[in-house]
Amino acid sequence: MKDTIKTPRFLEEAARRYRLTFQEFRQVRAMARDLEQWGEEPLDRLWRQAEQEIPHGDLPVRKKRILRRLGERHASLQGEAKRYGAPKSFAPKRPPLTFQTEVSDKKIFGRCPAFSEKTVCCNLHTIDAVENCGFGCSYCTIQTFYGKPVTFDARLGEKLKKIELDPGRFYHIGTGQSSDSLMWGNRGGMLDDLCAFAGDHPNVLLELKTKSPRVDYFLERDVPPNVVLSWSLNTPAIIKNEEHFTASLEERLKAARKAADRGIPVAFHFHPMVYYEGWKEEYTGVAGKVLENFAPGEVRFISLGTVTFIKPVLQAIRRGGLPTKMLQMPFQKDPLGKWTYPDRLKEEMFKTLYQALAPWHGKVFIYLCMEKPEIWKKVFGFAYPSHREFENAFALLNPFGLTSPGECHRQGRL
Repeated sequence: MKDTIKTPRFLEEAARRYRLTFQEFRQVRAMARDLEQWGEEPLDRLWRQAEQEIPHGDLPVRKKRILRRLGERHASLQGEAKRYGAPKSFAPKRPPLTFQTEVSDKKIFGRCPAFSEKTVCCNLHTIDAVENCGFGCSYCTIQTFYGKPVTFDARLGEKLKKIELDPGRFYHIGTGQSSDSLMWGNRGGMLDDLCAFAGDHPNVLLELKTKSPRVDYFLERDVPPNVVLSWSLNTPAIIKNEEHFTASLEERLKAARKAADRGIPVAFHFHPMVYYEGWKEEYTGVAGKVLENFAPGEVRFISLGTVTFIKPVLQAIRRGGLPTKMLQMPFQKDPLGKWTYPDRLKEEMFKTLYQALAPWHGKVFIYLCMEKPEIWKKVFGFAYPSHREFENAFALLNPFGLTSPGECHRQGRL
């Protein structure tokens, strides 16, 4: 991928003066961009401060000490909980959206791109009904996969009819991996086609995942009982600062309430959970709102997950240059080679939220998304020994069985 991050003039001068190697230059420039996006003291000021505090020594020794000082400051900021203060006057503008309807032979059905033998997976399959998204979440991976046009498939209905499924097997299928599932409404008859697909396949649990309040389509007609509308939830701080152009928490919960009142099963994803100052109280508060506004029989499942980044997404976030604190975090590689939080933080976050949902333990299916068996055991006390057994537990939700993975495990109902 072409490197298009603009280099500050100060950094170019420092690179010449201290004869930075190519690798040193790239590392310092990445730190400069991070500090700028995080709203922290800029690198040029930190560099000059380090020069004043380290005034002596030959050039290579002085360079080494300055770089070490800068690295320590950057690492310190990454290791502590990020802070979201009062909203800044700057807010990103929604980029103009362009649309196209494409006639192509692209495959739309496949396995979840996060599938791995090294994590506990539910065997989710995906339908790419739309390519690209109109929201501006700072952590989103979709930005690295597609170009600017939002692309609709002119042959969606035809392709859905050609998907070959084993009628004796359960399938959990989602449409929220290549775009938001509901923000486009029924454009081009897309929701008509998806509901028809669900109606033709009663062994499918079709999940439409969103951060949108658009549920009018589903309030105006009969919906197959194996269609689930799910909302990605987050705290107001994260929605305001990192999930640009999306519906507020109140709007998402209100839309879910409308769907539940219509008898449509709903689900929630606390994903991604973000580590920041006040996270514990605020995520507990969001869980409380869910418990307050819904009955367990209305909620098909709840997942817990956190941020994971592939290298192209890290590059895209830095290249974009917009204010965001998402990369102000301690990084650890997961089993897939993606960058995420250290296990200790994940365990603390997941345990906190799972405990906040305690009144629904054994009543609602609660699970972790894309996590190692070790973390499952720390949070739930067990882990499914195989993907198929996890999938079989999910099958109990289609369309009426409601339980938790732990209860399912204890009852031997796999």
